[in-house]
Amino acid sequence: MMRWLGAVLLMAAMSAAAQSTEPVLTADNPANSAVTLQRHYVVLVSLDGFRYDYAREHGAPQLEQMAADGASTPTGMLPSFPSVTFPNHYTLVTGLRPEHHDIVGMEFWDEKRQARYMFSNPQTATDGSWYGGTPLWVVAEKQGVRSACFFWPGSEAKIDGVRPSYYMKFDKEFDDRKRVEQIISWLHLPASERPHFLTLYYSNADDAGHHFGPDSKQTQAAVQHLDAMIGELREKLKATGLPVDLIVTADHGMIQLDPNPVVLDTLVDLKDARVEGSYLYPKSSAEAERIYKGLKAANDPRFQVYRRKKVPASLHFNENAREGDPVIIPTAPYVVLWRMPAHKRNYAGSHGFDPHASPQMKAIFYAEGPDIAAGVALPSFDNVDVYPFIAHLLALKVGHTDGSLKPLEPALKTP
Repeated sequence: MMRWLGAVLLMAAMSAAAQSTEPVLTADNPANSAVTLQRHYVVLVSLDGFRYDYAREHGAPQLEQMAADGASTPTGMLPSFPSVTFPNHYTLVTGLRPEHHDIVGMEFWDEKRQARYMFSNPQTATDGSWYGGTPLWVVAEKQGVRSACFFWPGSEAKIDGVRPSYYMKFDKEFDDRKRVEQIISWLHLPASERPHFLTLYYSNADDAGHHFGPDSKQTQAAVQHLDAMIGELREKLKATGLPVDLIVTADHGMIQLDPNPVVLDTLVDLKDARVEGSYLYPKSSAEAERIYKGLKAANDPRFQVYRRKKVPASLHFNENAREGDPVIIPTAPYVVLWRMPAHKRNYAGSHGFDPHASPQMKAIFYAEGPDIAAGVALPSFDNVDVYPFIAHLLALKVGHTDGSLKPLEPALKTP
């Protein structure tokens, strides 16, 4: 279950056709440029923890209709490692792997700053200096294209001096239908103020998958509820008469966990090494080597251990000091902890595993709209490719990324 930021203002009643009311926050950004007024719109929706096969397994007719009307990847989109929420949401909007955009986990230590990043701490989560890369909303605003974020990791931070024109503080209790209404409300703004890139976020499937497991009735109910929300969004987007490309995706999948965690400090003495989330930060390279050798000698099939620089290249997780050293790669479905926490979460399901080794980590991708070809079934692709795809739809100029438009080019009506 995700908890981003602390208590925030409750949602006031909103009309779908009215301008935004609190708690929408605004940035003093320029109006849309004259060129922007001729461009199409993109609404990017994340259904956190929505596994690639949930629509088929649990029943999601709206998403299945999106697949028929547009493009999808039946075998799933590959998240970046680690397959967890903040790193992958930020990857989707930067086109960079976690080790290149610096958000390598939900929490981690930065040696240079002598500081800890924690996703649920407003002081770090809203501090743009922690975030590398250039999110799509920043690219858009700098090129005269207004943006709006209804929740997205990083969207509350001023990154490269820019925030979205409209954004929200995370509130887990915000009514699901009113989230759709707010998207439509933004699209009813005058053309000069109207965002052309919008994000929307739901955590229902992730919450149910964690607490009850991916195959539970509760997860099925969450999937069907979210599908209904997508149905309402599709209907209301069409009613605007605007040329909107809708993309529905997710950060990762979900797997049923083994209930018995692996606790690494029962296998090797960690001494005074710092533990932050999934990562270990020994006080010296010699200590890192000692811990590595001790864990390697355990020869436990429930995890693999590497010195950071030796992590397999396929994981793209060996360049950033924030990743710690040594690095543990857990084998699904085992939970691997450096130390047993005082308050352990007894999750039925989870994620974070290597998506190449565990297909249950793969996420959904659906797209439909005036720029999307109909009935296109894409092979599995990496989530870093979503960024250049959206940039193309919005006619944004972007710099170097880890992704490529090529895998998604068949989804374009006009390649």
